Amino acid sequence: MTRKVKTGGIYIGGGERVTVQSMCTVKTSHTVEACAQIAALESAGCDIVRVSVLDAEDAAAITEIKKHTSMPVVADIHFSARLAVAAIEAGCDKVRINPGNIGGEDNVKLVADCIKAHGIPVRVGSNTGSIEKRFLQKYGVSAEALVESALCSVAALERYGVNDIVVSVKASSVPLTYGAYTLLSGRTDYPLHVGVTEAGTYKSAVVKSSAALGALLLNGIGDTMRVSITGDPVREVYAARDILRAVGLDKNYAEVVSCPTCGRCMWDSAALAEKVAEFVKDVKKPLKIAVMGCAVNGPGEAAEADIGIAGGNGCCVIFKKGAPAFKVPASEAEEVFFKEIRQLTDG
Repeated sequence: MTRKVKTGGIYIGGGERVTVQSMCTVKTSHTVEACAQIAALESAGCDIVRVSVLDAEDAAAITEIKKHTSMPVVADIHFSARLAVAAIEAGCDKVRINPGNIGGEDNVKLVADCIKAHGIPVRVGSNTGSIEKRFLQKYGVSAEALVESALCSVAALERYGVNDIVVSVKASSVPLTYGAYTLLSGRTDYPLHVGVTEAGTYKSAVVKSSAALGALLLNGIGDTMRVSITGDPVREVYAARDILRAVGLDKNYAEVVSCPTCGRCMWDSAALAEKVAEFVKDVKKPLKIAVMGCAVNGPGEAAEADIGIAGGNGCCVIFKKGAPAFKVPASEAEEVFFKEIRQLTDG
């Protein structure tokens, strides 16, 4: 089991639930826009938000942003120890740095001392674009190089007494990401931030992240996660939540199961399934809802569903806990089914 690290009011690692992270895409000093995006992320189910710190105005803006969100705010800094210190003093809950590009030992010590003084954690790590040259020369672009480079960053902070550390080793390749995190998990007990970097636009990012992070999480590897998607970061949160639900680590939601349909299907069950999934996407209670194409084996395939519907020729069967409850004309099926769902979700 990994160590437990506190970020704001949230614990990462040590057997705690896997938290979901995302990153604000607007400039941090544009506080009105940044706070609006952060609020949208929080509403979608984000646990921790990261913001870029490119200049002094960004660092100072963290103080104002903290007034408008209950989520921990992580400051992302590269190349500047001065900005790292400014962000920490502005009240960030965690800082993400790379000791290798912060500007030498004196600057690493400066940031480490500030981290300790304010009692916050730090995330360090490597990705395929930031592997130290000596490890690239020794291993090439590989899991070994990613892990050695990340642990070098860890050691740089440990030298100055920093021990509240979260580590990441990201790649855009699914096999490399999986291999690096698997190797790292056997080399450290620090909490791991898992993710596929530069995963691309929505479809590519979801497929890559599902393959890599799903495999890692099923093997007990990963304490906090981000699904990196080019574009609207709110989609990252929904995708991450879907992955956690698929691997059984988030049960506090309404699951919609539906069959792929076949020639027996005499009604538009696919359209209803889409509408139901959208309707319950923000429900925060454990429910199982089934939308099945026909009554031949629909109730049996979804026997564990709290509520379900299966179509027939001109009528649909509503069933509860796998047992038929009543029939309804197909023309009224959608209205009746949504009424039944509301009773469950509002109860």
